[in-house]
Amino acid sequence: MNADLAALLYLVASVCFVMALRGLSHPTTSRTGNLYGMVGMTIAIITTLAMPGVVSYALIIVGMLIGGAIGTVIALRIQMTALPQLVAAFHSLVGLAAVFVAAAAFYKPQAYGIGVPGDISIASLIEMSLGVAIGAITFTGSVVAFAKLQGLVSGKPLVFPLQHPLNAALGILLVVLIVALCLGQSGLVFWLIVLIALVLGFLLILPIGGADMPVVVSMLNSYSGWAACGIGFTLQNNLLIITGALVGSSGAILSYIMCKGMNRSIINVILGGFGGETAGPAAGGDEDRTVKSGSADDAAFLMKNAGKVIIVPGYGMAVAQAQHALREMADFLKKEGVDVRYAIHPVAGRMPGHMNVLLAEANVPYDEVFEMDEINRDFNGTDVAFVIGANDITNPAAKTDPASPIYGMPILDVENSGTVLFVKRSMASGYAGVQNELFFRDNTMMLFDDAKKMCEHIVKALEAS
Repeated sequence: MNADLAALLYLVASVCFVMALRGLSHPTTSRTGNLYGMVGMTIAIITTLAMPGVVSYALIIVGMLIGGAIGTVIALRIQMTALPQLVAAFHSLVGLAAVFVAAAAFYKPQAYGIGVPGDISIASLIEMSLGVAIGAITFTGSVVAFAKLQGLVSGKPLVFPLQHPLNAALGILLVVLIVALCLGQSGLVFWLIVLIALVLGFLLILPIGGADMPVVVSMLNSYSGWAACGIGFTLQNNLLIITGALVGSSGAILSYIMCKGMNRSIINVILGGFGGETAGPAAGGDEDRTVKSGSADDAAFLMKNAGKVIIVPGYGMAVAQAQHALREMADFLKKEGVDVRYAIHPVAGRMPGHMNVLLAEANVPYDEVFEMDEINRDFNGTDVAFVIGANDITNPAAKTDPASPIYGMPILDVENSGTVLFVKRSMASGYAGVQNELFFRDNTMMLFDDAKKMCEHIVKALEAS
């Protein structure tokens, strides 16, 4: 394949990726967006394989078969609740790939047309060092995010004295090492860059609390894109540059939007200070306080006789896979003349859009699903707020307790509803590690059960009434 045709096909693939991002911006067009992405990637792979520089098709085919088999097994076995940690794990692999490609280019630069060992062009060294640094940070940062999401590491912010000065010192050292690599092209300096970046990845993500992990996942997605973009320059591959830039910029924009929705600073996300200043519990002594609990029959009676019901889904709904039973409950209420809507917090679940995906899977109409800014003030005129497994995003402590790690984060104002029905297995704290003050409000009724079972029991009670 000649260079002009390859460039044209890469351009077509790039346009497909842009259209994919455009389609994924709204639930109604997300399927089309995925198709565009698949077509673009297919064109990119075929074009790359047809290039004259391919050395061994056998190795490529073996690699594709191994990777494809692993991906197929994961796709068939993965649960919706595990998607956030899966995304984090995939981000780590992108970062690690960037490190490996940069190492290959450093030791065999002639294979990439960027020079010979010891005499690599300065521009290529800058691109290579930035790609390997961002890739290494992405790798270890994503590993920590995976461990937090999987429950292997506490979701509470892990802070220590002089944390920020240490991060700053390591950042400065990383810049110095990149300059030294460009001047001396030493293999030792190259691996020191990798080592410092790996350490920085750990230190930047460890102090981030569980409630802020969706933003972290989004930011790591952006890092993986920029790492790929940097390596694209090293490989002199225009498509990789464009694709990496698209992923990096879109991830950064999404992170900014989410930070704005949470009243957080995007700078703190990048520098690892997110949630790190206030790691203590929101309140103590909750074991001596009482809550009002009810049954499925109570919930069915209250919602059937309500004029307006707002459903607030959270990670507990995902764990119980209750979205289909929830939609069945909502459909029954709508038949009874109840106005039913869904309220989605920007960080509900453990990755951006987690709740939207689950509700779409259950065929919940898109026009019934509203973002926090669109529906929050409507809780004042709502008879019943049905909270199903959503903890930190409904916690009034975010507005009242400066000692809380979620303080300052906008929440869904469910406490302003006439009655709050809160479905939860137990009184355990949320992912951020703090107790929810909403449990103890006079207008809150706790429904202690598995989310799916509770919805099914409520449906039976509605049918029997």
